[in-house]
Amino acid sequence: MSGEPIKPRGGDAVPAQAAGAVPQAGTSTADDIAAFVAKARALSPHAPGAKGRLIFALDATMSRQPTWDMACALQADMFRETAALGSLDIRLVYYRGLNECRATGWISDSTRLAALMSKIDCRGGDTQIGKVLTEVRREAIASGVRAVVFVGDAMEEKVDELCAKAGELGMLKVPVFVFQEGHDAVAEQAFREIARLTGGAWCRFDPGAAAQLRELLRAAAAYAAGGREALLKLATSASGAAKLISQMK
Repeated sequence: MSGEPIKPRGGDAVPAQAAGAVPQAGTSTADDIAAFVAKARALSPHAPGAKGRLIFALDATMSRQPTWDMACALQADMFRETAALGSLDIRLVYYRGLNECRATGWISDSTRLAALMSKIDCRGGDTQIGKVLTEVRREAIASGVRAVVFVGDAMEEKVDELCAKAGELGMLKVPVFVFQEGHDAVAEQAFREIARLTGGAWCRFDPGAAAQLRELLRAAAAYAAGGREALLKLATSASGAAKLISQMK
C-alpha cells in the first residue's frame, strides 16, 4: 500500500505502505510474560459469538530468519487454542527487503497459513512498522480487528510517527501485543510505547525460546477469540497459562 488500501484476494499476499526511529532498555522474564497476560485480561471483553480477528505481523528482515522458522512451527497453536472458544481468522502481514510489505487475506485454517508462511523467506532491509500500523488501521475500519500481534527485533523509523499511528489504533480500541526478540534498546522504547498507546502489551522473549513465544501467541489468540474471559478458561486447561496468571496475583 503506499497510501492506497490493500485489496487482498483470498490468501494470496499482496503489497502493503511505509513510516519512521528512537531508544531505552530493560529486562524481561516470566514477569513480563505474566504482565502481558494481565494486560490482556484487563481489556474489554468482546461480544459473545462474534468471530475473532487477529492480525499477525512479522518482521521478515534477514535477522529474523531463525524466529520466522519458529513462528511458522508455532502459529498452528494459535488456531488450536481458540478451537473451543469459537472461530478465529488470522491475517498475516510482514515486511522485508527494499520497501516490501505484504498482507494475506483473512485465513481461518492453520494448514493454509502454515503453507503461506513456508513460502516466505527473510530478506535484508529496514523495518517498516509504520506500514503495518497503517494497514491495521485501514483493516480495523473496513472490517474490524480485535487484536494485533507483532513480532520483531528492531525499529529503524521515526518513533513520533509510529506513536501517532499507534494512538489512532488506541482510539479504535485495537490493542497491539508486541513480542520483542532480543535486547535492542531503541526497539524496546518504541515497542513499549506502541503497546501503551494502543492499550496492548509489550513482552520480550529470548532468541530461539519456542516455549516462551508459544505461550504468548496462545494467550493473544485466546484474547482475540474470546476476550479476557477466554484467558481464564485457558488457565484451566493449560499449565503454562495457569502459571502465568498465578504470577499476576
